[in-house]
Amino acid sequence: MSYLFHKILLNRNFILVLAVVLGLLIGEHAILFKSYTFYVLAVVMTFSTTGISSKAMFPLKEMIKPMIVGSILNYVVFGAVIIALSYWLMPTPELFLGFVVIASTPPGVAVIPFSHILGGDLKYAIVGTLGAFLSSLFFAPLIIGLFSNIDGGINPLTLFIAMVQLVLIPLLISRFLLWKPIKPTVEKVRGRIVDWGFAFIIFTAVGLNRQVFFSNFEILLLVSLVLFLGIFGLGWIFTLLSRKLGVKTSIATSQNLLVTIKSSGFSVVTALTLFGEEAAIPSAVLAVVVLSYLLYLSFRKEFKDAKK
Repeated sequence: MSYLFHKILLNRNFILVLAVVLGLLIGEHAILFKSYTFYVLAVVMTFSTTGISSKAMFPLKEMIKPMIVGSILNYVVFGAVIIALSYWLMPTPELFLGFVVIASTPPGVAVIPFSHILGGDLKYAIVGTLGAFLSSLFFAPLIIGLFSNIDGGINPLTLFIAMVQLVLIPLLISRFLLWKPIKPTVEKVRGRIVDWGFAFIIFTAVGLNRQVFFSNFEILLLVSLVLFLGIFGLGWIFTLLSRKLGVKTSIATSQNLLVTIKSSGFSVVTALTLFGEEAAIPSAVLAVVVLSYLLYLSFRKEFKDAKK
């Protein structure tokens, strides 16, 4: 029984769902942790990017295309869909800006393990994710700076510095964590640090906006609709197009994840830092929708495998 309980506590899906539930139940305490979310995310990004192997970058000539494609799918394709939908449906500028932040956010690190689980091209997923992480230094200031002009604008330099602190520096530090003497220990604790770190961030975002979940169902419904169409809908259309274009199934699977999976923890912290609590509502809901989509993909694969 204790073994089963321990296994449940270490399950990523359970941890994220628990974070949402606790945010709803005891979210009034979330304000105490708001100022720590930036630092927690920096630690999470450092450990999570240890999953991106430096060896996957070679030969460099073969890696350029996946890096470019990963960046275009994550920012341009997903960004165009989610910004258009939110501009049409969101009732306040703050909520719209929350979606702008999501559009400018790097892919979730779940792209890599789920690419393996779903039978995708693992190397393609790693390189595509790395390309999208690095290009966030360019895309995030560009996207947020462009669309935040409706609210007075954001200093691009401030955004660039934040992206360096949350993407580039953690990525560089993660290379040292792959040093052979400490690598086994890092790999052993990486999952727990990343899962509980993201849970801390999601709890804070849900807690700060718990009144929306209990009272303003219209906003919750609209936010959920945009995210459902932008993730489930876009993923479905992308799958159909990939088949028609004859894209190799393993590569199409990894590309599907790159075009739909965003880092909810990253978007929460960025939205809170730049635009305030209301802007973080879409990111809090994003965590639930992304989790649901990944579970859907997993169950779909199991069902297909069972039929073979």
